Amino acid sequence: MRETARRLASVREAALAGELPPDAPLDAPRPVIGESWLRAIGSGVDPERVRDQHLLSVAELEHRRQQSQLATVLPVLGDGLLAAADAAQQIMVVTDAEGRVLWREGSAPVRRMADRLGFDKGADWREGVVGTNAIGTALVARRPVLVHSAEHFVRSHHQWTCAAAPLHDPRDGRLLGTVDLSGPAPSFHPTTLSLVSAVARLAESELRIRHHASLERLRSSAAPVLARIGGRALAVDAHGWPAGVTGMTPPDRVALPKAPQAGPLWLPRYGMCALEPLPGGWLIRVGREEPAAGPSRVLLDVSGRDGATVTVTGPAGGWSHELSPRHAELLFVLAARHPEGRSAAELAQDLFGDRGRTVTVRAELSRLRRHLAGVLAHRPYRFADGVEVELRLPSGPGQLLPQSSAPAVAAARRAGTEAGSWRE
Repeated sequence: MRETARRLASVREAALAGELPPDAPLDAPRPVIGESWLRAIGSGVDPERVRDQHLLSVAELEHRRQQSQLATVLPVLGDGLLAAADAAQQIMVVTDAEGRVLWREGSAPVRRMADRLGFDKGADWREGVVGTNAIGTALVARRPVLVHSAEHFVRSHHQWTCAAAPLHDPRDGRLLGTVDLSGPAPSFHPTTLSLVSAVARLAESELRIRHHASLERLRSSAAPVLARIGGRALAVDAHGWPAGVTGMTPPDRVALPKAPQAGPLWLPRYGMCALEPLPGGWLIRVGREEPAAGPSRVLLDVSGRDGATVTVTGPAGGWSHELSPRHAELLFVLAARHPEGRSAAELAQDLFGDRGRTVTVRAELSRLRRHLAGVLAHRPYRFADGVEVELRLPSGPGQLLPQSSAPAVAAARRAGTEAGSWRE
């Protein structure tokens, strides 16, 4: 191991000096490493010192985590890698497609070593910032990469060995980020790269399974709606993947805007269409000069002890969606306590008694609006204009969302008990 490190250091020094390695091609850098060194030189990376990191803010880090598809496969990555990382004195790191570190777990001593390099949550680990490294180089090469000892461009990283594999969206091949195992060079094992690559493929398989399951749920909701439509229409998820059609040939995918809204919309291939929200996607009515109106009525049912539901009625009929406990609290606050709307800070106070928890509130509302697009408005958060909201309550205030400890829900229970006119 030590001899290998010395040889790699000699190769690196010769490359930085613009000289051929002494025994080329035997001692030439691997092509993936040599190409990366050239890119690092071209980017002006200092080979002798680490550039100061500008970490993401806590709010921006949390936002990127919430938006990342990789959040759903963290258990798969952890199950496959964390035991090996702990045993080998390494850490597992997951980044987004821009090389920003989103999650970091594993050996506490190694995490402290990583801190001294700026290798922390929110750090930028692209080649143009830190030179040759497994994460940044895998993002460029779009394939699994091992970077050992002095193959790192920056000298302070020579005590490390890293193995990273890119993670792709199995639906369209889009790069989502990387998963990486990093640690002191003596912890290197020849099978590390194979292990990381295998777990990355497993995570992509999990993403594919989740995609198919979400389309099945959307298909179940959309089927009765599509059956009542006389013309051409299709149901697609938020990314344009079709779950059902009527009156036309199913497309491979529909090119939706980045942030579609209910109402009229011109779409390539289909012309003027009308969008209506479905739980987890959209109903697209094709070829309508006078697009149908958006949702007209919402029934929020919090009367049951075992869960809450929301039923949305629009021009094409109605559909229902089971709510998580947190989403039930949010909709109850907006429907019963503050129909005029609430800011994220005010909702954080309503739900947690802490106005500072706005990141959590915004993330939950972002997820909720995926199911209720066109029903919920923002700035402030409220039910959209023109939507009639009906609230179905339990028989007594003590049965209102019984599992909830949200201050606003507790206040509603007390007010109902004191007023004596709970159902009016």
